[in-house]
Amino acid sequence: MDLCYEALNGSCGKYVRPYGVYVSMLIVMMLTSIVTVIGNVLVIICIGHFKQLHTSTNQLILSLALCDFLLGLFVMPLSAVRSMQGCWYFGDFLCKLHTCTDMTLSTASIFHLVSVSAERCCAVCSPLTYHYRFGFPMVLLMISISWLIPAIFAYATTYFELNLYGDRDFYKTHISCVGGCHVFFSHVPAVISSLVSFYIPSLIIIGIYSRIYMVARNQMRSISLQLNQLRRAYPSEGMHCQGRKATITVAIVVGVFLVCWTPFFLCNVMNPFIGYTTPPMLIDALVWFGYVNSTLNPFIYSFRHSWFRNAVRVIVTGEIFQNNSSRKQL
Repeated sequence: MDLCYEALNGSCGKYVRPYGVYVSMLIVMMLTSIVTVIGNVLVIICIGHFKQLHTSTNQLILSLALCDFLLGLFVMPLSAVRSMQGCWYFGDFLCKLHTCTDMTLSTASIFHLVSVSAERCCAVCSPLTYHYRFGFPMVLLMISISWLIPAIFAYATTYFELNLYGDRDFYKTHISCVGGCHVFFSHVPAVISSLVSFYIPSLIIIGIYSRIYMVARNQMRSISLQLNQLRRAYPSEGMHCQGRKATITVAIVVGVFLVCWTPFFLCNVMNPFIGYTTPPMLIDALVWFGYVNSTLNPFIYSFRHSWFRNAVRVIVTGEIFQNNSSRKQL
């Protein structure tokens, strides 16, 4: 068996893969990182530059894009090295820093999705009071919570080794090795971390978007009835199309999030209870599947809007360097 460090006792084993598989993994991981960085950078530039986009909603999107941008820039490249070879060549300090940053940014991204869904719920369900509820102080509070709670949780878990609680001896004996940077959670920490980072936010997101869908559907019915009373021959097909479009949008938002992150967090909870028998390669694959959510977020929350697409066109064509381009109507 190939080792990460041939000359050292207790070295971790290195993954041995066919050359074609190795190249394919490298291409996929590089593309995922690059698309994540570029997509979120475009969102950051659009919202930061164009004054028309300086709204409460977009401040949440901006913070989400910053979170996903940092994940693609600092976390994914090092994770790619570990995933392809099964080895960590950057030392224990950077291992803990990488793990802490990974947990912080991944959880913060999920928390931002909760904030965005809560803001959308208020806009759809309480439009008359929306501007009073979601002023700058509320948005700042939500952004602060979305960053601080994941950061504190990740720091405490990583640097105080709370993830090893109850199974520290097992980890030291069977998991820990030279050249490894394992994401290990014992029984209780696995359940708590999964609840905080995924299951509770998921239930909140599903509940909020279910509420949005119900209210939007009732609004469409009410508008359709009123129009039919005013115009007996008024065709309602347009309303039905809008209703279907709203349904599809909600399904995409919730579906992509759940598809990307559910497999990893199911594995994270189950692994301690099945004797840590989940193959490390599978865990790596599920982590990257979760990363893809950060790659897709710009397309789900930003680029499907025409004003964002117009802003990107201005950036790509170089019009952004013209005088007063920040005041351009999109």
